[in-house]
Amino acid sequence: MAVIYATLIIKGKKTFADVPDKLKAQVKDVLESLECPELAE
Repeated sequence: MAVIYATLIIKGKKTFADVPDKLKAQVKDVLESLECPELAE
């Protein structure tokens, strides 16, 4: 699920604020591994 949210954030369909609290750490890790840490703010 974290990869799906990260993909949607990168495509501009969602923001990091839309991510459920229990997934935020995982989504942040995925975005950082994809060299997009600025999207996890």
